[in-house]
Amino acid sequence: MRLEGKVAVVTGAGSGMGKEIAKLYAKEGASVIVSDINEEGANQTVQDIEADGGKAKAVVANVAKEDDVQHMIDEAVNTYGTLDILVNNAGIMDNMVPAGDLTDELWDRVLSINTSGVMRATRKALSIFMEKESGVIVNIASAAGLAGSRAGAAYTASKHAVVGFTKNVGFQYATKGIRCNAIAPGGVNTNIGTTMADPNKFGMERATIGASANPRSGEPEEIANIALFLASDDASFVNADVIRVDAGWLAY
Repeated sequence: MRLEGKVAVVTGAGSGMGKEIAKLYAKEGASVIVSDINEEGANQTVQDIEADGGKAKAVVANVAKEDDVQHMIDEAVNTYGTLDILVNNAGIMDNMVPAGDLTDELWDRVLSINTSGVMRATRKALSIFMEKESGVIVNIASAAGLAGSRAGAAYTASKHAVVGFTKNVGFQYATKGIRCNAIAPGGVNTNIGTTMADPNKFGMERATIGASANPRSGEPEEIANIALFLASDDASFVNADVIRVDAGWLAY
């Protein structure tokens, strides 16, 4: 029970990595706000948690909207009394669109969710963490945030921004009892591919040129294990860092 008595918010927890993180946190004793734009998915995650004896509440939220983010964090405090852990997991892909074919609409949408969403939730959480002088933030970045072409231009830029934001927050608030780290997964078997409706042929060809070097795809549960470590006291000396979880793919 490494998170016993803790309160966590997990975004994008209706499926994939977010769902497994929420379930594992609850299993380890945390009360979890299961946030997702998909109400059905969020409710299913809560049902799974409660069936296993855990505590959770579903909150529908679009992290691209400030009011939704405010409501999401407020629900954690109103329901469970405080907030101890924030996991910024919600994200979308970008159809592998290269820079020359980017539209303002796609760029703004991807960065609004993948980057500004992380900022908005972190900003709100920090107001709570600063008052209590403790708190943990876990951001889900990507191998695309460490390499140059594992996705399209917008997704790559958005995840590089998450990496930089993570390091900035982690260092600046380190003396306030607050830690902020990121996980950079490689290929993981989730449904994020459903956010790619019509991949750009040129961009896809360039982005997948190194796919054969990937030792294997990961499972959401493997990412959840790292997220548990980072949220727990086991990682008390880990801050402002990015943990690459990709079976060694980026080592090539």
